Amino acid sequence: MLFDLTDLRLFILIAELNSLTRSAERMNLSLAATSNRIKELESRFGTRLLYRESKGVQLTPAGHTLLHHAQLFMQQVEHLKSDMQQYNNGIKGYIRIFANTTAVTEFMPEILGKFLAIHPQVNVALEERLNHDILRGIQEGTADIGIVAGPVQGEGLQILNFSTDRLVLATALEHPLAGAGSIPFLDTLEYEHIGLHEGSTLHHFLNKIVSEHGQRLKLRIQVRSFEAMCRMIETNVGIGIVPRSAAQRHQQTMQLAVVELSDPWSVRERSMVFQNIDTLSPHARNLVDFIREQMSQGTDDDKVVLLNTEKAEKTEGTEKKSAARQKKTA
Repeated sequence: MLFDLTDLRLFILIAELNSLTRSAERMNLSLAATSNRIKELESRFGTRLLYRESKGVQLTPAGHTLLHHAQLFMQQVEHLKSDMQQYNNGIKGYIRIFANTTAVTEFMPEILGKFLAIHPQVNVALEERLNHDILRGIQEGTADIGIVAGPVQGEGLQILNFSTDRLVLATALEHPLAGAGSIPFLDTLEYEHIGLHEGSTLHHFLNKIVSEHGQRLKLRIQVRSFEAMCRMIETNVGIGIVPRSAAQRHQQTMQLAVVELSDPWSVRERSMVFQNIDTLSPHARNLVDFIREQMSQGTDDDKVVLLNTEKAEKTEGTEKKSAARQKKTA
């Protein structure tokens, strides 16, 4: 073998400290042993890994390449240790998911709640990331499943479309745009917007569109959730672009108007991304199948709209029947 774990830990430490002496002390090795390990690595790879200077050491281009792979390798070792430790605690599965804002805040909590109730011996880590960070996490193996919206280009990755995400404009009932049947996004830029926080996928996506047209998004305030956005929008502080599922859900408790966006990009495919679906753990593969099943049963935003509409119609019908009974009694 070209190296062992001690070699990799030592090399990563040398890169951080830029010193063989301090790295040797941290690893409880002698300076001679540390130097010999580095020389042995250089001999086995057939190239110099460090520049030895009076002020310490610096990585060569080959050293930077080794550092990159060493860090990935040690991350996988830590994941392995974590996954195996789960067995000691009665947990037999661990799934890492990187997802966009809508997935994290809108539909994944409900889906994961149902899934974990069925699979009590599985733990899940769900992290909100930007699309490009999600793809990189899957490529580097730091996440098992990625959930993104919109066009996806990930070299060497497998992509599975599972539902549709539709963006709409939410306004206060008294806002000038509230009565519009459909409107281009650019026509909303003259008004002040309520937006999500800087690290959100939606904020990044909208800013990119605005920049491509040489314009600027007038952000009045940025918040952490779609619920907070809708509360601000309800008070007419500004307008906002939100998933239609979020707008419909909050319309049930807030005074909001929902306006369709005429832009083609407002309808986006939701996709799950993997390195290779066939090499996922059985628990991760079960979750993939569960997500597809749940979304096909009506948790995507188009079906949420339908369900909410049916619920409203049933409520209205019940109220009419109650009023008729009261009138008859009177």
